[in-house]
Amino acid sequence: MKINTTGHQPGQARNFHLTNNALTPEVLDALSTVLLRCVECSALYPALEVGSVPRYRCDCGGILDVEMESGLFKTQAASLPVEPGVFSISASNSDPVPGAALRQLFDERASTPPIWSIGPGNMLLDHSGVWRYRELILPAPEDYIISRPEGNTGLYPVGMENCGSGRTGQRQIGIYAGLECLFMKHEGENPTGSFKDRGMTVAITMANLLGAQAVACASTGNTAASLASYAAQAGMHAIVFLPAGNVAGGKLAQSLAYGATTIQIKGNFDDAMHLVEQVCGELSIYLLNSLNPFRIEGQKAIGFEILQQLDWQAPDWLVLPAGNLGNTSALGKAFRQAYQLSLIGHMPRFAAIQAQGANPFFRSFKHGFATQERVEAQTVATAIKIGNPVSYTRARRVIEESDGIVEDVTDEEILAAKTVIDRAGLGCEPASAATLAGIRKLVERGVIKRDERVVGVLTGNLLKDNQTGIPQQNEKAVVAADIDTVRRILSQ
Repeated sequence: MKINTTGHQPGQARNFHLTNNALTPEVLDALSTVLLRCVECSALYPALEVGSVPRYRCDCGGILDVEMESGLFKTQAASLPVEPGVFSISASNSDPVPGAALRQLFDERASTPPIWSIGPGNMLLDHSGVWRYRELILPAPEDYIISRPEGNTGLYPVGMENCGSGRTGQRQIGIYAGLECLFMKHEGENPTGSFKDRGMTVAITMANLLGAQAVACASTGNTAASLASYAAQAGMHAIVFLPAGNVAGGKLAQSLAYGATTIQIKGNFDDAMHLVEQVCGELSIYLLNSLNPFRIEGQKAIGFEILQQLDWQAPDWLVLPAGNLGNTSALGKAFRQAYQLSLIGHMPRFAAIQAQGANPFFRSFKHGFATQERVEAQTVATAIKIGNPVSYTRARRVIEESDGIVEDVTDEEILAAKTVIDRAGLGCEPASAATLAGIRKLVERGVIKRDERVVGVLTGNLLKDNQTGIPQQNEKAVVAADIDTVRRILSQ
């Protein structure tokens, strides 16, 4: 195990004292309506158990989901589909007013000028693509919120019909996929270059509410980079556990630059995840992997923002890469809540795409989720190189309730799709390209119809992985500085 020389040094004992004994009345009041429910046995816990360390798991070992005792969720539509994949709102069991009021509120906030923190105590959260939806995310007092801001990422029309004139290159994505109406939501446009910032702003805010001095995660790179950035803003000590040799250089560089203590372990991500749970429990460090239910709450904002960008019209399909399954869980929850609140009239079908060498969720799906599979993950798509996903139960629910599907694609299919996205001028890291590879495969199989409206999620920036799938300049190919040589090259 290797540790870098940034931040707190080895050999220096430290007790971070993370308990809930000294919370302010403001924090206690704000979080009094927040509950945690076990996704396995449905046991219910308060978000704050005074005098105790934060809870990440149920007593039965199951992971937890956030529930809010809010008036917003008192009036809900029926949670069972009328037919597979279609959740229809009936006037007899749903009041459309909450949805209309929320749409107006969120649209008004989105129209505010992009001014951020122009003075002490004047944080304009409306411009954050997460905190704009704060009534559906976390009731945190404004002074405790840590934000850059995040979100407001592009939703690119790239289908054969909806691409529009003047974007011939981007239309190639739709041609490759075989779809008339396709959108790509590029979460690589977040502050640290991945969707992780959405969940991290909420999780770090929760750490701030709790008075945490240190935060930690296991990571294949993106979570570590995001945690290090947000922790640095809050003045917290950041500790990241990385599987040695399995983290792209660009992601590692971010963690180091932001001042995190990086601990590289012998083993894979699942080994790092097991270790970080032990460390956080023993040393009173706040855990910020997607095991933390507040991470999932922040990632829900991807779904809300997609809907707002589509003028609150849900697509037919939502397709995304699947590794630790946090995004599948979060976006499924977002669309479920949007339906319950009458923000939308139906749920899309979900397609979770895994790399063939890291496909435990796919294997479970193929057997009707009879067992939770595990694999020894191997793939060039390091961001989804996970063999034992933490959010399995939550993600399974999303696939089942939306009549969704889980598919896997080869590394070759991922890199081919990545080339198409890169050449279209959008660019993405390999894990993101699993989305397009999966869409193409499902269209070819007839699962997704050519005329259906599809949104695919790209999770990370092109520069996150500076080696895999990125053409390298041949440094030996140096030519003379004269026009005849250039003319000869360009004519080839």
